[in-house]
Amino acid sequence: MVVWTEQERSIITGIFSNLDYEDVGPKALIRCLIVYPWTQRYFSSFGNLYNADAIKTNPNVAAHGIRVLHGMDRAVKNMDNIKATYAELSVLHSEKLHVDPDNFRLLADCLTVVIAAKMGNGFTPETQAALQKFLAVVVSALGKQYH
Repeated sequence: MVVWTEQERSIITGIFSNLDYEDVGPKALIRCLIVYPWTQRYFSSFGNLYNADAIKTNPNVAAHGIRVLHGMDRAVKNMDNIKATYAELSVLHSEKLHVDPDNFRLLADCLTVVIAAKMGNGFTPETQAALQKFLAVVVSALGKQYH
């Protein structure tokens, strides 16, 4: 079980309550697909992902980025039981979609970069520490079915 300090809880809820999901979600997924092109193989149904411009303008990529970020709301609201919260998603990504669990970490890293850019000087070391702890727990929960 993860122990959260009140400061960490406050930082995480503050970050997510101030995010523009329609902006940050797509940017994080776009960054992941461009920086780590092998992750594109899981999105063959999204159409043209042949180059960076195609990825940036693909409405399916944008929509899924928004969906992923809204999915994080469940973890924010259930910080004391993230593994149980994501149990079904873990099974889906493992057994049906066959997603390499390392890709969750790659997307989390891209989300961190996008959030840091949005927050600017407000992205303090304490903010980064809390966000990375939170995302590590989310990544672990999504990968639980693989263990």
